[in-house]
Amino acid sequence: MVHLAPVRRGSNAIESLHRRVNSIKLEKEDDDGFYSSVYGTRYAAEALPANEMPEKEMPREVAYRMIKDELSLDGNPMLNLASFVTTYMEDEAEKLMTESFSKNFIDYEEYPQSAEIQNRCVSMIANLFHAPQGEDASEHSMGTSTIGSSEAIMLGTLAMKRRWQNKRKAEGKDYSRPNLVMNSAVQVCWEKAARYFDVEERYVYCTESRYVIDPVAAVDLVDENTIGICAILGTTYTGQYEDVKAINDLLVERGLDVPIHVDAASGGFVVPFVNPKLEWDFRLEKVVSINVSGHKYGLVYPGVGWVVWRSPEYLPKDLVFNINYLGAEQASFTLNFSKGASQVIGQYYQMIRLGKRGYRAIMVNLTRIADYLSQELEKLGFIIMSEGRGHGLPLVAFRLSPDRDTLFDEFALAHQLRERGWVVPAYTMAPHSNSLKLMRVVVREDFSMNRCDSLITDIKLALKTLGDMDKTLMEKYKR
Repeated sequence: MVHLAPVRRGSNAIESLHRRVNSIKLEKEDDDGFYSSVYGTRYAAEALPANEMPEKEMPREVAYRMIKDELSLDGNPMLNLASFVTTYMEDEAEKLMTESFSKNFIDYEEYPQSAEIQNRCVSMIANLFHAPQGEDASEHSMGTSTIGSSEAIMLGTLAMKRRWQNKRKAEGKDYSRPNLVMNSAVQVCWEKAARYFDVEERYVYCTESRYVIDPVAAVDLVDENTIGICAILGTTYTGQYEDVKAINDLLVERGLDVPIHVDAASGGFVVPFVNPKLEWDFRLEKVVSINVSGHKYGLVYPGVGWVVWRSPEYLPKDLVFNINYLGAEQASFTLNFSKGASQVIGQYYQMIRLGKRGYRAIMVNLTRIADYLSQELEKLGFIIMSEGRGHGLPLVAFRLSPDRDTLFDEFALAHQLRERGWVVPAYTMAPHSNSLKLMRVVVREDFSMNRCDSLITDIKLALKTLGDMDKTLMEKYKR
């Protein structure tokens, strides 16, 4: 998460360590080099620049080592079980991506093959989502790469809003009060999209027993100003899949011309391989756009996302800009402009390297490991809030039993696990059910069964440590 930070002013200099140290005379080193190890240079005894750019250069070896040492204070990405983001790629993929760092993807004229690779990825993903293939070009699905699903969702929201506005204008009706129906457990980028683009947020709130959208309640919120309904294929909180088909069927039954956008950020690269019979994509007539994150279960380093529309009808032409100042005519529908080509190339590598069988093997393994972890946590007395056996994302959401006779809660357990290096988040549920506390383990590609057993061992140890602390506190209280 990126935080807003105040601009600080001041000197980079630090106070003298000690007068006796300052009294030692050292030979002045050359500005352009050093003759000791990195830690024998003056830079090792100075604070790194923090507020102002330094006047002079620093040797590259020193700059590298100083920054690397500071970054060593970060956590181990492989032990960060809070994140869906990919933390492992093969050496060959990393090499390809490194070789493409200098390519500005938006410059199609200069890098036509990178653009062609994006087009191939869009086609593969659209076909994975059963996009319709009409004989006429006007019926073909369309899509683009984005910087993660956040941008993809922004573009999807803009397309739904503009299409609704154009329709209302043509009918001579008011188009100033658009609204969007969604679950209160949506990822924050949906709230951003609604507020940034002046769309009213209409929530179907979670309850203490239901953590996904209620299809009937969602369709009941629809009126003439509704630009669309958001359905989530794998919620952030519990990893459950929302019933897209039920929403679709209700809209058809009631004759409502309201589109569905499926937020498949996490589930888009899981469901086609683990639960292919589940109907959630373009097989449903009301689904007009889908986003998916390549940097989650698409198995690519951050950040890359994808968004696909059923046909050009659902992407208004006035949102697409045509430019020619990069050497050729090209269409652009993005929120940003320049971006690197590396992640798109990394996505293409993964899709042709693994193929459907490779993705299926990985996703099935992750599902099995998640099911195993769920069973072991249940044996320890935890209540499991996620769904297993491929009916939800390969993650485990769990909470302590309310009937336990302990004083500690999920936040204390998360803190205890952090001492062993594990990042297992504790958080409260979505609005209207936020009295519930829970924890979540995201099972990613590099979370093997061996690592899973290590986590279980550390959870048992953490429970014992916290339990002993509870006993000590109770004994003090009784005295």
